[in-house]
Amino acid sequence: MSRPFRIGQIVPSSNVTMETEIPAMLRAREAIAAERFTFHSARMRMKRVTKEELAAMDADSDRCALELSDAAVDVLGYACLVAIMSMGPGYHRTSQARLHGRTVENGRPAPVVTSAGALVDGLAALGARRIAVVAPYMRPLTELVVSYIEGEGIAVHDWLALEIPDNLEVAAQDPANLLRHYRKLDLTGIDALVLSACVQMPSLPSIQKVEDEIGLPVVSAAICTTYQMLKQLELETRVPDAGALLSGRY
Repeated sequence: MSRPFRIGQIVPSSNVTMETEIPAMLRAREAIAAERFTFHSARMRMKRVTKEELAAMDADSDRCALELSDAAVDVLGYACLVAIMSMGPGYHRTSQARLHGRTVENGRPAPVVTSAGALVDGLAALGARRIAVVAPYMRPLTELVVSYIEGEGIAVHDWLALEIPDNLEVAAQDPANLLRHYRKLDLTGIDALVLSACVQMPSLPSIQKVEDEIGLPVVSAAICTTYQMLKQLELETRVPDAGALLSGRY
C-alpha cells in the first residue's frame, strides 16, 4: 500500500484513552516496521457508564460506521467493550456484521473489530481458558462482562470491579495503580490476566511490567483491539513492550 493504513475508531463521546493507547502502540510499531498509520474517529454520546446510556449509545454506532467509511478507512474499531457485552451474549458478532454491512452499503467496505470481540479472540489466540480480570465498572456491569466472557468458553477465576461510574473519571486513573490492584486477585491456575477490561481505563504503561512480574500473558481490551486490527490488515502482530499477545508470536 502506497499510503498509510487508515485506522477508524467508533468512540464514546467521553472516551479519551482509545485515541491515545492505540495510536501509541501503532506508533511504537512504526519504529520497528515499515507500515505507517493515520487515525480517524467518530463519536457516540455517552457520559456515565450505565446500561441505559450504553444501549442508547450503541444505537448511534451505525452513523459512525457510515461517517468513517466516507473516509475510506482500512479497518474500523468499535471502542467500547462494555456497551457490546451489556447487550447480551455473543452480541459482538451481531454488531460487527451490522457495522460492516453499513460500510458495504456505502461502497467503502471495511472490516470491523469490536473491543469486546477482540478481547475474547485475543484470549483465544493465547490459548487462555482460565483468566483473572480487572475492570473499572460498577459491580453489576462487571458481572455482565464476566458472564459474557464465560459465555465464550473462558472461565473467569477471579475479578476486581473498581466501581467508577463516571467515564472521564475512569480515564483519569493512573495506570501505575494497576500494579497494586492486580495483587488483590487470586491468580492461582490462570492462563492470562486482563489488566483492563475497559478501553477507557489506561493500562498500557503497566502491561509489560505486570507480565514480567507474574510470568504470564497480560492483556487489555486496547491491546487485544490493536492485535485484531493488525490481523485484519494482514500485518505482523508485533508491538514493542506491549505484552505477549503483541510479541509477534500469535
